[in-house]
Amino acid sequence: MAGVSGCIKYSMFIFNFLFWLCGILILGAAIWIRVNKDGEEILNPGNSVTSPYISVNILIAVGSIVMILGFLGCCGAVRESRCLLLLFFIGLLLILLLQVAAGVLGATFRSDSERILNETFYENIKLLSETDEEAQAFQEALATFQEKFKCCGLVNGAADWGKNFQQNFKSCECTSSSDSCVVYEGKNVYKQPCISLVKETVAKHFLIVIGIAFGLVFIEVLGLVFSMVLYCQIGSK
Repeated sequence: MAGVSGCIKYSMFIFNFLFWLCGILILGAAIWIRVNKDGEEILNPGNSVTSPYISVNILIAVGSIVMILGFLGCCGAVRESRCLLLLFFIGLLLILLLQVAAGVLGATFRSDSERILNETFYENIKLLSETDEEAQAFQEALATFQEKFKCCGLVNGAADWGKNFQQNFKSCECTSSSDSCVVYEGKNVYKQPCISLVKETVAKHFLIVIGIAFGLVFIEVLGLVFSMVLYCQIGSK
């Protein structure tokens, strides 16, 4: 450890070990959101390219990269390797810049994304009254969502189901006699359409993503400082 402050060296190692653990947590949280597909099929049947969960896929990639960078940082600190520390610094800086760019783009196109989301809902209504394979897949997804979240239809309630209502009303069926129920074509169904609940589900997932991203920015700045200080001290030996 000659020429290098032991305190900084071990602090850098501990930090990078925690950074590596953060990568695991980010990866785990992102995979959980991705696997928990509430509302995804309703928003985007059969087209994963325009999925609203694309940011979660990006977060999975970020979590994986963070794990690799954390490992590089640990090795760089223990071995006092300027090369590994420099790779760690550059990788961390690139991730930070990408996060900033993504945040700016997200804020810029927020109003557009809300409009596109609403357009998607209204376009998907027609799938509820159709009988082709894509429509059936969408209907199964919405039926599952209706049963779980106690809603019916997408935008206009049970009427959205059109001629397919009688064969799909079971997932809409309301067993209580409260104000949350309404009679439609002789069936007691949930009054609330699913549009607001789908939006809430997607918004909740995005809040988790945003929270992780902001927390990661703070950790990344610390990592940049630690790695550069140790890099400079090794160079002055």
